[in-house]
Amino acid sequence: MLGANDGIVSIAGLVVGVAGATQSRSVIVTAGIAGLLAGALSMAAGEYVSVSTQRDTEKALLAKEKWELENLPEEELAELTEIYEGKGLSKKTASIVAKELTAHDAFRAHVDVELNIDPDDLTNPWHAAYASALAFTAGAAIPLATIILLPASVRVPVTFVAVLFALSITGFVSAKVGGSEPKKATFRVVAGGALAMAVTYGIGTLFN
Repeated sequence: MLGANDGIVSIAGLVVGVAGATQSRSVIVTAGIAGLLAGALSMAAGEYVSVSTQRDTEKALLAKEKWELENLPEEELAELTEIYEGKGLSKKTASIVAKELTAHDAFRAHVDVELNIDPDDLTNPWHAAYASALAFTAGAAIPLATIILLPASVRVPVTFVAVLFALSITGFVSAKVGGSEPKKATFRVVAGGALAMAVTYGIGTLFN
């Protein structure tokens, strides 16, 4: 939803701004497609770099934990016991739990409680990149298709309406998924999109 919002607002602002400066369909199409490609690739590259960094950090933490278990087993057992004590178990019960988990699979016991990492399910930078690019493209297609397909006399106002409607949907869904207040979240998204289009259209019209 966030990637789609970026696509909607970015490309809506771009094509509406260009439409404010010229009625040439070819110019608007060129600008819109260029913005869509640049935005999708930027989103993909940014997510890939970000998630790759996160994955490298996770791998480094896992390697550190493995070394500590091999070289400092007693200290690690005591640390695991303290963690379970901190969760509310008595010292005796925490010690029993820590010893049994260590005997079963010490590495998984520690990375789960200490790092909250599943070593078999590390973040995948390629998946994040693909998802971001596709989400941005899907969102960007709404204002781009609207402004390209409509006649010059109505393309800007109808694009405004289509974009605000799309943003109201993504804002509402995002709020529901995140468990926040839908009205406030939807209003923020719609208001931001409306402001972006108004500003870019004003600039395009002003400077022609």
